[in-house]
Amino acid sequence: MTEVVIKLGGIYTLAFAAFHLLFWWIFNWKRELRLLSALNRAILQVLNLCLAFVFFMFGYISLAHAAELLSTPLGHSLVTLMAIFWFARALEQLVFFRLRHWGSWAFLIIFLAGSAMYAYAAMYST
Repeated sequence: MTEVVIKLGGIYTLAFAAFHLLFWWIFNWKRELRLLSALNRAILQVLNLCLAFVFFMFGYISLAHAAELLSTPLGHSLVTLMAIFWFARALEQLVFFRLRHWGSWAFLIIFLAGSAMYAYAAMYST
């Protein structure tokens, strides 16, 4: 069961990689980012691409190496850090978006679900 949860976490995380790659279109960054300085515009886009790559890595590792994540000390550390990452992202949702919109609530729940998946796997890995 725990391996299934890790693989679900992998699909979840890959979905966020795809979501981040769509930010240019979803948030009309071609127009919106013009309001920023060239430096801040570059930083925002580079951070977004790097985050998408981290999501891709977490997703790939979760899908291709679920057994190792559950049975090795390194795997346990990675799963624990993935749980902490998603929990931290949920906290950032509270701090920066303040739950003023139903979408903020939805993302809070989604991020907590990601944290719960990886926390469950971390608790039940050997």
